[in-house]
Amino acid sequence: MKSYILVVIFVTLLCTEAAFVHGKGNEENGNNNNKNNDNNNKGNGNGKGKNKGENNKDKGDKNKKSDGELDYDNLSPSASGQERAYCKGKGACYQKTLVCPSECPERKPKKNKKQKGCHIHCGNKCEATCKWRKPKCDGYGSLCYDPRFVGGDGVMFYFHGSKDGNFAIVSDDKLQINAHFIGTRPQGRTRDFTWVQALAVMFDTHTLVIAANRVSRWDDNVDALSVRWGGEDINIPYDGEAEWRTNGEEREVVVERTDDKNSVRVKVSGLVEVDIRARPIGKEENRVHNYQLPDDDAFAHLETQFKFTNLSDFVEGVLGKTYQPDYVSPVKRGVPMPMMGGEDKYQTPSLFSPLCKVCRFQRPSGVASI
Repeated sequence: MKSYILVVIFVTLLCTEAAFVHGKGNEENGNNNNKNNDNNNKGNGNGKGKNKGENNKDKGDKNKKSDGELDYDNLSPSASGQERAYCKGKGACYQKTLVCPSECPERKPKKNKKQKGCHIHCGNKCEATCKWRKPKCDGYGSLCYDPRFVGGDGVMFYFHGSKDGNFAIVSDDKLQINAHFIGTRPQGRTRDFTWVQALAVMFDTHTLVIAANRVSRWDDNVDALSVRWGGEDINIPYDGEAEWRTNGEEREVVVERTDDKNSVRVKVSGLVEVDIRARPIGKEENRVHNYQLPDDDAFAHLETQFKFTNLSDFVEGVLGKTYQPDYVSPVKRGVPMPMMGGEDKYQTPSLFSPLCKVCRFQRPSGVASI
C-alpha cells in the first residue's frame, strides 16, 4: 500500500511540473501595453550590466547569511503607531529594540502596493528604514536578467545553465530552492541565452512554486504570475490585505502582493524571504542584445532577491554556496561577464527534485522525490 501511494505522488508531481513550468502557452494577453517591454536591461547576457555587486566585494564577509537581519520578534507598536521589533541575532543589534520611522510606520503599509514599507534590519546595519518592497537586482542575494547573481559575499557573477534545465539555487539541511530555466540559442551562438521562469521552494514536506506564465504579448494590466502550494493553484487577493497565508505544523507561509500585478513577496518563517517580480523581454531589449526571440513569446521571467535565515555553514547551490563562512569566489574579477560554472553539480532531474551532486536537502521519510 505504501509503495502504491508513493507511485501516485510521483506521477502527480511529474504531471504538475510539466504543466506548470511551461505556463499557459495559449494566453494572448491583450493590448501590448508595454510600459516595461522596451526596458534595456541593466544586466544582460552581453555583459553590459552595471556591476554594482562587484563593488560590494570588500563588504561581503560581514554580510554572510544577512547576519541575523530577519531574526527578531515583533513588539506592540509605539503610542504613535510605529511598529517595533526586538532583535535576537547574536551581533551588533543583539537585544536592541528598533522602531519604524514615522514616514513608514508599518512593515506592510495599508496601501502596501503604492507606499514604502518599514524594513527592519537586525544584522550589522541595526536600523529600521523605509524601502520599496521589490527585488533589488544589484543587492545581495539577487537573481535577475540573463541569469546574473549577486552572492552573499557581494560578488556579481553569471550562471547560464541551459534551456529547459533545472538547477539548485540553494540547498541546505532545511531548505531547497530550485529554478527552471527557459532560453533560446540564436543561429551561430555556442550557448543558450537563458532566464529563470519558475522557482520551487521546498521545506519540511511542502513545496511552493512561483512561475511566470508563458505569454505571447505582454500587458502590464494582466497578471502573469502563478503560485502553487502543494500542487494546487492559490489565489492571492488584489484588495484588502492582498495576501494568502497558511500555517503549517512548524512554519507560517505568506504570499503578498507588492504591486497591482506581477510582483509578490514570499515569506517562509524561519527560513527565507523572497521579493519576486515577473517581467518580459522587450522589443528594444531583444534588438539591442540580438536575442532573436520569436514574435509569439514575450519570454516572461522572474527577477528575485532572497534573504535567508538560519543557513548552515555548509549550504550549497549556485547562490547558496556564496553564503558559506569561508567562501572565496572563483570567478574572474574586473571583466564584464564573470562566469560561474558548475552546471553538472547543480542540475536537478526536475523542478521539484532535491537531488543533485552536491545537494543537501532531504525530504522527510515517506515523501516522494522526483
